[in-house]
Amino acid sequence: MSTSLQTHWDTVYREKGEEQTSWFRPRLDASLQLIDALDLPRDQAVLDVGGGRSTLVDDLLQRGFVDVSVLDLSAVAMAEAKQRLGTQAASVRWIAGDVTAVELPAARYALWHDRAVFHFLTEAAEQSRYVDAAARAVKPGGHLVVGTFATDGPERCSGMLVARYDAITLAAAFAPAFTQVTHGRDVHRTPSGHEQAFTYVVLRRQHDGAST
Repeated sequence: MSTSLQTHWDTVYREKGEEQTSWFRPRLDASLQLIDALDLPRDQAVLDVGGGRSTLVDDLLQRGFVDVSVLDLSAVAMAEAKQRLGTQAASVRWIAGDVTAVELPAARYALWHDRAVFHFLTEAAEQSRYVDAAARAVKPGGHLVVGTFATDGPERCSGMLVARYDAITLAAAFAPAFTQVTHGRDVHRTPSGHEQAFTYVVLRRQHDGAST
């Protein structure tokens, strides 16, 4: 785990309330729409990468998912989510770590969700480590739902440079282990009223013959 990155995000979450962060929204509507369309069995394993203190975990539990994990660099952010969930937090697996380095169980997840983590990886080597991690952890036939800043989205977030994608380049970053199912675009309005364009793709994990 990058200690400096962990410190950065812990500091952000300690010093800023939810509505002081640009990425906050009460519900991750774009993600939920794509997840709902997959109509996954509720006993299938789901991983929310960079879930932090977002409410996606609340909505997954409300939909009846019983095997939900949240991974984030910031234990501070996840502690806030646990507090919000109350007794329900005990039914969630909380993983503090760097998604490019943490050990995840092989071929376990039917759904890997990421809103705004992958675009923070600006170097080819770290992007490759992320894709490899997803290819190992998502079972054949499982899905990725990934959202990043679009090509007309912000160039920086939280003081850090980001990589921006359209649907073609985002899907290509995960090939050949994953193939595109669908894609979408969402314009997020920040709490301060600014608009941020996101690209979303839904990808399917290929079987071992097509893995990385």
